Amino acid sequence: MSVLIYIDQADGHIKKASYEVLSYGAKIAEQLGTTAEGVVLGKVQDDLAGLGKYGVKKIHQVTNDNLAHLDGQVYAKVIAQVAEKTGAKVIVFSNNVDGKAIAPRLSAKLKAGLVTGAMALPDTSNGFSVKKTVFSGKAFANVAINSDVKIIALNPNAFQVTEGAGTAEVVAFDAAVDAPKVKVTATNKVTGEVPLSEAEVVVSGGRGMKGPENWGMLEELAHLLGAALACSRPVADAHWRPHHEHVGQTGLAIAPNLYIAVGISGAIQHLAGVNRSKVIVVINKDPEAPFFKAADYGIVGDAFEVLPKIIDAVKKLK
Repeated sequence: MSVLIYIDQADGHIKKASYEVLSYGAKIAEQLGTTAEGVVLGKVQDDLAGLGKYGVKKIHQVTNDNLAHLDGQVYAKVIAQVAEKTGAKVIVFSNNVDGKAIAPRLSAKLKAGLVTGAMALPDTSNGFSVKKTVFSGKAFANVAINSDVKIIALNPNAFQVTEGAGTAEVVAFDAAVDAPKVKVTATNKVTGEVPLSEAEVVVSGGRGMKGPENWGMLEELAHLLGAALACSRPVADAHWRPHHEHVGQTGLAIAPNLYIAVGISGAIQHLAGVNRSKVIVVINKDPEAPFFKAADYGIVGDAFEVLPKIIDAVKKLK
């Protein structure tokens, strides 16, 4: 019996979310009195053995050309082989794009109970129950998993990363890997920016910015803070900003440590994609804007007067 943790990587580099699930999975293993092991698919340039400081004892690596691009069915079949060989009873994913593609398929393959959107360690005092978010983060539910094998997908930025000492043993795993049914003909990547899904700080603009020509202030603030840029759906629909910056229920759901919303009213669809942010700062000249109800800090004022003052203050601090 062990806890198996899926280590997510892209272009040979470990994703930030993987450090969270490693810490989370290691704590579950500690609860259950067993060991934490990892599985990574594809070639990795980063030091896999060094991930032992997050509590994982052994990492099973599967390298195959068919794993170059994510295919949920192919990945699920490979991870199922690792889980069966290691006797894993709990399997942990990040509830990100990759986790959402793999975990449900793996659940069906292993006849395992699945909880997505987990936000805390499972309660093992009376069975196995996991707390998760429901209704776009407006409420919580405690879900019991009664199956022999249990799968948990942890919400990004929901669990604190903890580091210790230790080195993981990295072993090659010989798995049967199917050819993907989906053929990738081209990949267009955004370069030179902080990826929204990985960003600790996000600066976001809405229709209150009045037009794309005014985005320079947001770009300057984001650069000073080392932040990623985002926008509301109307901004993306109006082609003021590219669609990959759109956050919300119909865009990208994010959970940064700091989310700064400028000129965004805070419609429920937008809130659904950002309400897991640790701290929300809202700048809006409308004191009745719905976003103020969800904000940790709010500034009622014209963005074109407030932003230059914030930028100057940040420059002085730096």
